[in-house]
Amino acid sequence: MLQADPRLIVALDKPTVSDAWALIEALGDTVNFYKIGLQLIPIGGMELSTRLKQAGKQVFLDYKLHDIPATVEKATRSLADTGADLLTVHAEPAVMRAAVAGRGKSGLKILGVTVMTCYDDAMLTEMGYAYGARDLVLRRVEQSLEAGVDGVVASAHEAREIRQRFGGDFLIVTPGIRPAGSSADDQKRVATPGSALSDGSTHLVIGRPINAAADPAAAARAIIAEMATASPQPVSA
Repeated sequence: MLQADPRLIVALDKPTVSDAWALIEALGDTVNFYKIGLQLIPIGGMELSTRLKQAGKQVFLDYKLHDIPATVEKATRSLADTGADLLTVHAEPAVMRAAVAGRGKSGLKILGVTVMTCYDDAMLTEMGYAYGARDLVLRRVEQSLEAGVDGVVASAHEAREIRQRFGGDFLIVTPGIRPAGSSADDQKRVATPGSALSDGSTHLVIGRPINAAADPAAAARAIIAEMATASPQPVSA
């Protein structure tokens, strides 16, 4: 039996905490790392985080904090006390510096969100950005490292160039992962698990291909099998 791969993070994008926990139970020992996002925050997301930590799992709080620095620092300090492993903030310099200050000496690792994988160049132009996705990602990676965060959230489409330009001692957490033959759904910049790892991603966030599968554990095992052939072990999370 395949063991849980620490590079696989399953997104608990479910309508209720009960549904999320049913998925966790269905996956059992196949998965050890879970993402809790905005959908679950107002209906018990932090309680679910505590329950996962008590069960020996790793937790990624995908909260994408974005506020004035003082508020981000205080929010990060509160979240650091929960024992969570990863936290996202928007990759703006003042926001990231505040998050780094707020996590203090805890084990919480901070990730700067560069450009969300549902955005493409046309959407960024519509939003008023002068940069396309590639250039904006690279600029925000540079700012993330200057701010002292532990890594970034970026598409696999940019991971190879990020590694080549900035080196290999930080996390690249990649959403928008779709096994071969899967629908891209609302994602614009997608990649397969194997190609993402080969291009430099350290962790893969996978949602619908697992959490909407008829047999989530079987879907996870198939993805883990592909991951095992693709890349050396990542920077530790």
